[in-house]
Order: sequence, then C-alpha cells, then structure tokens
Amino acid sequence: MSALLGAFTPLLHGGLANLAAYLAAHVLLCLLPAFFIAGAMAALIPQSVVTRFLGRESPGGLAYPAAAAAGSLLAVCSCTIVPLFAGIYRKGAGLGPAVTFLFFAPAANILALVYTGGVIGADLALARLLLALVFGIGIGLSMALLFPDAEQAVCSDAFARRGDERMARSGLQFLLLWVALLLAGTLKLAVLSTSVLTVKLPWAGAAQWQAVLDVWVVHDAARGEEGISVHGALLVLLLLVLGGLAWRGFERIHAGMNAWARAALLLLALTIVLASLNVQAVPEGLQLGVPLRMLLLAGLLLALWLTARRLGAEALQDWLWESWRFARQIMPLLVLGVLVLGMIRPLIRPEWIQTLAGSNTLSGNLAGVLFGVFMYFPTLVEVPIAHLFLQLGMHRGPLLAYLMADPELSLQSMLVIAAIIGKVRTAVYVLLVALFSVVAGWTYGAWIDGASVAWLALLIALFISGLSVLLRLGARWRAGHD
Repeated sequence: MSALLGAFTPLLHGGLANLAAYLAAHVLLCLLPAFFIAGAMAALIPQSVVTRFLGRESPGGLAYPAAAAAGSLLAVCSCTIVPLFAGIYRKGAGLGPAVTFLFFAPAANILALVYTGGVIGADLALARLLLALVFGIGIGLSMALLFPDAEQAVCSDAFARRGDERMARSGLQFLLLWVALLLAGTLKLAVLSTSVLTVKLPWAGAAQWQAVLDVWVVHDAARGEEGISVHGALLVLLLLVLGGLAWRGFERIHAGMNAWARAALLLLALTIVLASLNVQAVPEGLQLGVPLRMLLLAGLLLALWLTARRLGAEALQDWLWESWRFARQIMPLLVLGVLVLGMIRPLIRPEWIQTLAGSNTLSGNLAGVLFGVFMYFPTLVEVPIAHLFLQLGMHRGPLLAYLMADPELSLQSMLVIAAIIGKVRTAVYVLLVALFSVVAGWTYGAWIDGASVAWLALLIALFISGLSVLLRLGARWRAGHD
C-alpha cells in the first residue's frame, strides 16, 4: 500500500501543479473572455443570423467556408474554442459547420500559421493551412452525414424569451468588444508585451516565495510544464474568489442585478488588468512592468462597461446567465481534464519521439497524433514544442500530424465536447480528427520525401471518395436501425 501511495503521490503532485499553472496562465485572458463571447452569442444574436450562414438550410458552399473563415480569425486553443462552438451550435448552427469551426480555429488560425511559418518553415505552414481547410470541411461534412438528427436549430432560453428580432447595434458592438478583448489578451506580440513603465514594490519575501513555487510547480518548457510565479499564484487566488462571487451572483441573475454579481464583474475587470502585468520576483521585492497590453485591456473594459449600459437590463441579465451557464458546464470538466493530463505527462519520455516518429510511416504519424493528445500545449505553444520535436528527430510528416491534432484533441476538450454533443458524436469526431491528421501528416511527409504532387492529390481524392462511400453506407445503416 505504501509503495502504491509512493508511486501515486508524484503523479498527483504533477496533476495539481499542471492545474495551478493552467489556471494562472490561460484562464483569465483566454478562457473567461471566451465564456462571455459565447454568452453574448447565445443571448444577443438572433437565431436567424446564425442559421442564415451556418444553419441546416444554408448552402454547404456558404456554411462550411464561412465556418472556416470565422475560425481563422481566432487564435485560440481547443479549450477556448469549445465555449464558442457551444455558443454557435446552441444558437442554431448545423452540426457540420459548427464542427468545421471547432476544428479549423485551433488548427489553422492566422496567427498560428504565421508563427508556424516563422519558426519551422513556410512549407509546413502552407501545408497546415491547405490540409486543415480541406480536412476540416471534410470532418464537418462527415459529421453532418452521420448524424443528420443533430442538424437542427437549437434555441437558447434567452432567445426563446427575446424573440427573432434583428441584432441591435449595441449588442453587436458589445460582442465585438469582447472579441477584441480576447485578441488583445492573447496575441503574442512584442509591442503589446513590452513594459512602458517599471515600478518596484519592496517585499523581502518575494524571492523566497518564488523559490518555493519553482520547487512545487516545475518549469520545463521541453515538456510543456509552464511553472507558476508569485504573480500567477495571486491570480489563482483571485480566480477562486471570482468563482465564488459568480456562483452567488449569476445563479440568481434573472431575479435582477445583485451585489454579488456586481462584485464579480468588478473583480473580473480588476483581475484581467492585473493578469496583463509583467511581474518578476527580484531580491528587492516585486518588479512590476506596465505593458501596452494592460492599457489596451483597461480601455476595452471601459468601453465594454459603457456599451453594457445601453443593452438594457433584460439583455444584460440574459448575457450573464448564458455566460455563467457555459462556465458552470465546462469549467469542472476542464479542471478534471487538466488534472489528469498533468498526471499522465510525467510518464511520457522525450526519447520515445525519434523511435516512434522518426520516419514518415502511418505508425509514426499516429504517434504524432498521440503526442498531441497526451502532451497538449496551449495555443501557439505547440509551435516551439514542434520545433523541439523536429530537433529531437521527428520527421516533418508526423510533425504536421502533431500540429493538426495537438490544438484539437486535448483530454479536457474531449470531456467538454461530449457534454455538448454527446459521447457517441464526440467519439466519432475524435476518430475523424485522428484519421485526417494521420493522412495529412503522411501526405505532407511523402511530399517531403520526394513523392509527386499529382500522385499525392490522386491518393487524397481516392481517400476522400472511399471515406465518403463508407460514411454514406454507415449513415444508411444507422437510419435503418433508428
């Protein structure tokens, strides 16, 4: 028993450390704005607007490219895209276009493509774009074909109350401001991150506390272990307080705006601003750097407050309830997934990479996909990690398979997607993403190894045709047994 406990304790420690680092680094500026964007989609956008472009009755030639185009603008990871996916799906988007949006945004958004081209090479960035576009639409079409019963409009409670009016200008401005806040908080641009003002706060124990945190939450970029700073620990505490305030305030928001809800919104704004600070523990205390990002976020929060005042009490309450409903559904599963992932990650050894994925074989590409599942990294972080894999001997084919799968198939995102569309549909989606990622990696790897483009295009066409036939047969079989 003691031996089992001794073996389990380090894994549990790794899971808790991974969870703390994730909460500190990726929730405040990335995931929380996504919840509020999803809430705004559900509460403020009339269903007719969504169904016109992404609905069941929309032409496929419009709906699927529109879904991919919308996803290309969002530099978000699999965890952040899930609330947005849930928002458009519940608002009436067809399952196929919604899944295309879910796949394409993390896999091939503009920022990820630019970063990939700069770090690894323009050829891989172009392959990532083209194959993600073709296969993202293919996955969406496959899901729509296999699950025609899911291709229906899903009205939110807020829409049922508000009717099918046109979207108000103030609502559109409010939604776009939240999107701008998400982009301002997550874009990896030096001009936003560089401090324009530096202040030192005297605190003799800052360096000692940082040393303790460095031991408890190890920083190892090669394994995606981000560590946690004194600043991050403070943000986690504020996040916990924020969760308590939101639970007390937003659960009863339809009874009217209350003091708990106001306190939660005020603390949210304050915490977002604090999260954008550049904080470093030094022997003299804490060195605080004020970046342009912080000033931009503060300005956007002020604009959001002014715009929210024009929404009206009912629309504001609808928005807060929808946002809270997404957070309440998704966050527990997300926390569980991040915890389990942190427990599994120490079991994976970097030396396995060259052995399993050193050549462009189907097994090597499958290994690249599995690396993406069990060594999940936040959006854009997968690019330097991919560069490291390349240096360790991974073939460029399996490397692309990894880049296609890593932003899509994290354990936590699978759990959350299952809660939205069901376990069976999620299992099929995961299998399709894995299959298409393996094919994409093998195709690109074969081109790198000297295969002709015409021959590869023919093989892809044959693959898609064969899969289409199998899917149609599967859909007919399923329809006959329903």
